[in-house]
Amino acid sequence: MVRLATVRTTFHARVIAARLGAEGIVTELRGNVDGIYPMGEVHVFVAEEDLAEAQELLLLDEVESAFDEDGDGEFDGTAPRELWVFLVAVVLLAAVVFARSI
Repeated sequence: MVRLATVRTTFHARVIAARLGAEGIVTELRGNVDGIYPMGEVHVFVAEEDLAEAQELLLLDEVESAFDEDGDGEFDGTAPRELWVFLVAVVLLAAVVFARSI
């Protein structure tokens, strides 16, 4: 077995293992996998003959995630429609209150 990746959390290591397992690549997790305290690095190991394929799969996943448009939580500079509706309602309410006060 050779080391494929080192990640900070057990969750991330298990996601990698599941992704590779879906492609038939057997993985082994070493390090702080099931410790009492979830701290420390976790190493993902694969068989030496699967290393190139595993690296390619992880690289492909990274590239594809860079082009995802399904909203990964990053701010894209546009305001959602609900915010615009709220702002228009506030401006209209302010205009009515101002008009009544004259």
